[in-house]
Amino acid sequence: MTFLTEPVLAVAIIEVLIGLFLLTKAADQFVDGAVGAAAAARISPIVVGAVIVGFGTSAPELLVSGIAAWNGDVELGVGNVVGSNVANLSLVLGAAALIVPILVTKSVLSKEAPLSLAAVCLFAFFTVGGFEVWEGVVLLIVLAVVLTWIVVGGNEDSVEELEIDADATLGRSLMTTLIGLLGTLIGAQLMVWGALAIADELGLSGGFVGFTLVAVGTSLPELVTAVAAARKGETELILGNLLGSNMFNSLAVGGVIAVLGAGTIDDELMRTYGIVVMVIVATLAWIFMVARKRVFKFEAATLLVVYFLAILLLSETGAGESLRGLIEG
Repeated sequence: MTFLTEPVLAVAIIEVLIGLFLLTKAADQFVDGAVGAAAAARISPIVVGAVIVGFGTSAPELLVSGIAAWNGDVELGVGNVVGSNVANLSLVLGAAALIVPILVTKSVLSKEAPLSLAAVCLFAFFTVGGFEVWEGVVLLIVLAVVLTWIVVGGNEDSVEELEIDADATLGRSLMTTLIGLLGTLIGAQLMVWGALAIADELGLSGGFVGFTLVAVGTSLPELVTAVAAARKGETELILGNLLGSNMFNSLAVGGVIAVLGAGTIDDELMRTYGIVVMVIVATLAWIFMVARKRVFKFEAATLLVVYFLAILLLSETGAGESLRGLIEG
């Protein structure tokens, strides 16, 4: 384990840890402030749920991947999206469903699940051949159409279900939103710097680091929230939030990556193995939802096994050789 004493690597790990802390805390502040501001401005709750909360929960992925793509590190951004999508519907959903069966509502079956699966497949299709700007524009247009359909045709959720502070003042909420956004931006930049430094020092690909370290980090808010909700028996919104997060990751984050980082994706690991795993996990989760209208412990265990097998197989590829060599040496 002598590689942990390397100064550059130690600084990179510290950057990742600080960035992760800022992302998890600041993203919550951003969502709370945005929801409070929307309530104070009397914006429809369905707009809050579908747009503001959906965007807010994907803010870490959006900022980390957007900054990476802008800096020319597209593989890190793609790995983050792919890894986050996989983690949401295997690690996060599996961990929550092990605690208590997760209810699959009619809305999830008829709307969120098929939309999320379609978004994941569209992102996968564009990723395989590398990105072009027009593909990013298509992803963003599809996102706009989907959000418009949800807002116009959806049933309004209650203020209580979305935990909106109806007494929040617009000024205070906007300030909370801005502070949360600033913290999220700083955290995202630190995560990118640290992750790329770790990849360079250990000889790993950006896609590998994005799929594992960065993806798990940006998915921590969903994991903590889902497990907490499961322990309280409040499972109705878990699947909707996870599926919505995958939809935003694929369309919003994927669109931003394609626009800012158009070109070929050199990391063949993400263009083949990563994409296939993402589509398999999304399809498997959808089958489990349709089959029994609840995600029980058997399905939860299966999803968790799939996740850890995916990480294990990933480490057996060329991307993991350097890491094992450093650890063993």
